[in-house]
Amino acid sequence: MHIHLISDATGATLQGLTEAALSQFDLPQVQQKLWPQVRSERQLHKIIEELESFGGIVFYTLVDEYLIRQLEETCHALSIPCIAVMAPILDGLAQSLKQIPKGKPGLQHQLDAFYFARMEAIEFAMSFDDGQNLDGIETADVILVGVSRTSKTPTCIYLAHHGIRAANIPLIREVDFPTHVLSYQKPLFVGLVESADRLLEIRATRMKSKNATFHHGGNTYIDPEQIEQEVQWARKFLKSQNWPIIDVTKRSVEETAAEIMVILQERS
Repeated sequence: MHIHLISDATGATLQGLTEAALSQFDLPQVQQKLWPQVRSERQLHKIIEELESFGGIVFYTLVDEYLIRQLEETCHALSIPCIAVMAPILDGLAQSLKQIPKGKPGLQHQLDAFYFARMEAIEFAMSFDDGQNLDGIETADVILVGVSRTSKTPTCIYLAHHGIRAANIPLIREVDFPTHVLSYQKPLFVGLVESADRLLEIRATRMKSKNATFHHGGNTYIDPEQIEQEVQWARKFLKSQNWPIIDVTKRSVEETAAEIMVILQERS
């Protein structure tokens, strides 16, 4: 089954919406092809050749009326479903605002103030990853705290892509948590926890990828009993700080970040 994702921008939004929709169905193997930055008739012609060869389903987020008409006419002639993903949103806004959409591609990626804020937030997340730097961490919007392999770093990067300055500090039983950080008022502190079984699975997989000959024996990092104690210790510490705690055991990074963004919104 071929699915063609056609966008006049990066296609990231289109991919996300398509994945969310596909997850609701039991499907055979799906081959997705992303066609980003489609803004000319020449680019569209290459896609049409592919449609003629393989067929499939088309999802698109084009705004140029001429290109839309060409694509839809081609799909109609080939009996290919052609779905305008953004159409309901644009139609609803047009009716509500009594305005006509600009029809200019890529406006959401223009170099505006939010774009630069997002780039700065990404640099911030990288600079304050894993507690490597605490000088200036008080300017963070959120500081994630948790033991190793609780998705602190990817969650920070995801938040940064939404313009949120996120840092993270690891919890290590043998190392005292930096007490001066606890006095900071601006950042929202959020504790991330995970089940011992899931932590063991992730850590073991991680170590195997680094060392094909690794063994469980003698390694406290992946010792089940040690991990159970570590999890209990971390939960106790986080609870003692009265921070919001999120269990990431069955959550994706996106779901964890979404909950953090809700907490930030409620706090503001």
